[in-house]
Amino acid sequence: MVSCHRLTLASLQLCLFLLVSLTDSRSLKCSPGKVCPDRPPVVLIPGDLGNQLEVKLDKPSVVHFFCCKKTKDYVPVWLNLESLLPGFIDCWIDNMRLLYNRTSHLTEAPPGVDVRVPGFGLTYSLEHLDSSILPMIKYFFTIVQALVEIGYTRNDDVRGAPYDWRKAPNENKEYFLRLKQMIEEMANKAGGPVVLIAHSMGNMYTLYFLQKQTQAWKDLYIKAFVSLGSPWAGVAKTLKAMATGENDHIPFIEPLKIRTLQRTAVSTAWLLPFAHTWPKDMVLVSTSNTSYTVQDYKRFFKDIDYEDGWAMRQDTEALVNALNPPGVTVHCLYGSGIPTPQGYNYTNFSDTNPTVINGDGDGTVNLLSATLCKHWENNQKQPVYTVELPGIQHISILSNEKTVNYIKNVLLPP
Repeated sequence: MVSCHRLTLASLQLCLFLLVSLTDSRSLKCSPGKVCPDRPPVVLIPGDLGNQLEVKLDKPSVVHFFCCKKTKDYVPVWLNLESLLPGFIDCWIDNMRLLYNRTSHLTEAPPGVDVRVPGFGLTYSLEHLDSSILPMIKYFFTIVQALVEIGYTRNDDVRGAPYDWRKAPNENKEYFLRLKQMIEEMANKAGGPVVLIAHSMGNMYTLYFLQKQTQAWKDLYIKAFVSLGSPWAGVAKTLKAMATGENDHIPFIEPLKIRTLQRTAVSTAWLLPFAHTWPKDMVLVSTSNTSYTVQDYKRFFKDIDYEDGWAMRQDTEALVNALNPPGVTVHCLYGSGIPTPQGYNYTNFSDTNPTVINGDGDGTVNLLSATLCKHWENNQKQPVYTVELPGIQHISILSNEKTVNYIKNVLLPP
């Protein structure tokens, strides 16, 4: 039992949540003729880079003689650590990049490249990002393992919903049909609604999905939406990725090389800071002779010589409006207190090391973006709980003990 003495703000929110949960669980609406389950089924929605991808090749040409031109079957392309080594990264980028068609407003893979998302409905492709025999790169593993320890079963009542994170929701329509079907199947089998747990860009995907459903469907099938580190209003780091590439301080990855992939990933343009929340006079990028705010994207893309980016932005900007609530119970957890880029000062766009202007956030997502979920508190009848986690970084929120314990309390209130 949680003590409510000497509470911090986060602890107070948790106590209030627990008290409401005890009441809500007694009035949980279940499928007709079925008994409410002891624990609700869980669907995990990963963020950008947050699940494995596979590729099958039959290419007419390659960028280097040592690049693989043809494969017999699908092989891991994300994450394959060897492919990120100098030289081999050129092969990898050539396979992962997308080609944008301004007529259809859609992307496609380069000739002879077929990328697929493995493991829909399973957890392995988002528990670890590398598919080696002894996987090292943990993603949702800590949360899944914690759920197993309290009685959940992988690929049964906790399942994963991976997708092609290079693309925005408008190009992943089949994904949302499969997601809806899986939620309905899990809820019908359990006899009660599902809890959605998403991280980073996966929250934007989840919000897009929920905004497309009727309220009657959400009331029947969704118990709660747990949001971890969401960029509700976009992320300032995307500007650097578009301008000169973002290698996240990995020394052997050249920013201008990785920029080729980051620019063609439509999701990068989609997550540029949104004008509905970002201060219109806040300078996001500046050079010696000009500056750019959320109102200057068209000029920004022209000046960095990538006007496809402006077309991508126009295609995706209106897909999700985070000012509109999802219409389900929300638990919004986010990190804070870590220097987070909110602007860049370049001498010119041939410079890959701009001066970074930091603000508050989790190191990736700016605080003003992460806290936009507070806007929903008075704009939907379902409760919205916001929990700030000082000092918790964007990725480590997935393995943080406070996060894991909070999720357990959502699923199994004391």
